Amino acid sequence: MFNEWTFPDSWMVCVAALSSVLHQRCAWRLAVITAAIVFARGRRTVTSWFRCAGIRRRYKAFYYFLGAIGRKTEIIATVLFECMVRLIYKNEDRILMGIDDTPTPRYGPEVEGAGIHRNPAVGPDGAKFVYGHVWVTLSALVGHKQWGVIGLPLLAKMYIRAKDIANVPAHYHVQFQNKLEHAAKLVQWAADCCKRLQKEFWIVTDGGFTKAGFLRPAIAAGVTLVSRLRCDAALYAPLTPAKKRKRGRPRKYGRRINLRDKAADESGWRRVKATLYGRKESKQVKMFTAVYRPAGCLISVLLVRENRDNWRAFMCSNLSASAGDILEAVADRSAIEQNFRDLKEVEGVGQQQVRNFWANVGVFHLNMWVHTMVEMWAWSRPQTAICDRSDNPWDRVERRPSHADRCAGLRREVIAKTFFATSGESHKTRKIVRQFYKLMKLAA
Repeated sequence: MFNEWTFPDSWMVCVAALSSVLHQRCAWRLAVITAAIVFARGRRTVTSWFRCAGIRRRYKAFYYFLGAIGRKTEIIATVLFECMVRLIYKNEDRILMGIDDTPTPRYGPEVEGAGIHRNPAVGPDGAKFVYGHVWVTLSALVGHKQWGVIGLPLLAKMYIRAKDIANVPAHYHVQFQNKLEHAAKLVQWAADCCKRLQKEFWIVTDGGFTKAGFLRPAIAAGVTLVSRLRCDAALYAPLTPAKKRKRGRPRKYGRRINLRDKAADESGWRRVKATLYGRKESKQVKMFTAVYRPAGCLISVLLVRENRDNWRAFMCSNLSASAGDILEAVADRSAIEQNFRDLKEVEGVGQQQVRNFWANVGVFHLNMWVHTMVEMWAWSRPQTAICDRSDNPWDRVERRPSHADRCAGLRREVIAKTFFATSGESHKTRKIVRQFYKLMKLAA
């Protein structure tokens, strides 16, 4: 069992904090499962986790434990978020998060919550639809001083179509909610956490969430929201009070603002500098305020122009936000896409082969939390301690370590602490250690 393996102290402190909110009869299983996720190989099914952890007897109790994790995702994510704030955000006042959705393909019958969804990344087979689960995911977006922006996934909600809700057992008390409602709940959870920790909260989304079902609850929660606007978005000038009341119903909105006309107007453009995708860049921008009906309030509109015919529009609910802050928040949102890629290719999200609804929720969050804990472990470590490219002279030494490199670095440190810490100083022992270290590099 993994109780005999020596993990780093920071990892064990984080696991102990997450276990503290679980029932003490089964809380010890969390350390075993998270360690098995790190060391599992091949297809990342739950049975591969169990084989890696040496779970043979009473394996059914671990299956039930996955369902228990799925029912307590919010409280566990709250503890992980507080650990992350103490480690990463202790000297920062603002927390930037992003929301997006991603599908995880599934196979086999009777998978609760699974359905047919649109495939956002059509592969060579040209399949426009995918059978599986869709997860609306909330990730923290943190800028590292050496490696740029890194995404730390925290919490997700499973989106089930209205026609598939009937396939979920009624005693689960799962009701239909669209993606906008799920995203609004995630924002409310994060806003409560940031308010309790006295941190300013920013959220950035893509254009798919720029709708009233998400914008109004998010803005009402007191967060600063940044998103992309359609080129034909219905914007109105702020309504100025009339000097004399006319007959009829008073106007709600001012004159209509056409974004294409605003972009074609040569007045008001200026240059701003911002750090975008790890590089300092200068962008030509124009800012103005307008009323956006789906938001139900006054917003800041930012136009970014590469040339006369190539421009984009963004919105921000904070009227005092600068153009550089909005541009950097939009650029940082790309870390969510990297999160989804790492979760699917490194942690193997979607391969666990469980059918129960709560077990599916539990395994998805376990993969997310292990991803975040690995990034937290590697946060303050030098690059040489995470990945050693001395065996790869064709590779660039200064290249940013990938998430797979960080996972491999954690495995090497655990193996080294477990097998090398008690080794002696004799010549024969040192020779054995050198040979074992070569074997460890092949295994991890």
